[in-house]
Amino acid sequence: MSIAAYKQTVRDTETSRQIERRILSTVTGAMERDGAGYDTATTAERIGILSNGLRTAIADNQRFWIAVREDLADSANALSPDLRAQLISISLWIDRQSTRVMGGEAGVTALVEINHSIMRGLGGQQPRPSGV
Repeated sequence: MSIAAYKQTVRDTETSRQIERRILSTVTGAMERDGAGYDTATTAERIGILSNGLRTAIADNQRFWIAVREDLADSANALSPDLRAQLISISLWIDRQSTRVMGGEAGVTALVEINHSIMRGLGGQQPRPSGV
């Protein structure tokens, strides 16, 4: 099967929620893998971790959330205005936090946790109580 045929099959068989969840899972997995040890690392170690793949993973995550934000801003988006506003707010926070992580100022764990929470929602799971 050609790659074009495979992509068409995916588009024909997956819902947009499933596609979003799959993409988010991929970028989150990369942040977890490439960011291992980042939050407890020294500044010099953080630079090395960023250079060894985390910077790319964070940038991919940012691109995902920018695309989500653009879709949510479209008046044709079917989500409720309240949910759209909440997700846009999350997207803006992720953008700011990502910039801080790439500057070595913040940890990557919060980004990963937000993504996991959104993936659970896309998968139809109830949110976990805070602290769990």
